[in-house]
Amino acid sequence: MHPEILAQEGYTSASVVESPVRELFPGIRLRPLWKGESGAHADVLEMDAGTSWPRRDVHEPGPEEVYVVAGTFNDGARDYPAGTFLHAPAGSWHVPASTTGCTLFLFYPEG
Repeated sequence: MHPEILAQEGYTSASVVESPVRELFPGIRLRPLWKGESGAHADVLEMDAGTSWPRRDVHEPGPEEVYVVAGTFNDGARDYPAGTFLHAPAGSWHVPASTTGCTLFLFYPEG
């Protein structure tokens, strides 16, 4: 074992079940996992079955990286099953929805 790994500056971990939950819209919850000094952040988004974003989700100021952990995610154009990675460049948009419910890992490298 190498316990010195955990002593490295900035080295951190987070548990999804211990992260605070914020309901963004009915049936859509955000769990923040990490936030860097530059504004970059990582979150888990949980969408109940039959939920959808009430408007366009515009990616500003930077891109959004999405990994579908469980369930099926729909971006307003097509379905993406668990195991799918999506890159949405800065300025792009989608309308998140899920008929089955889904869990997403989100990363915003530029905040």
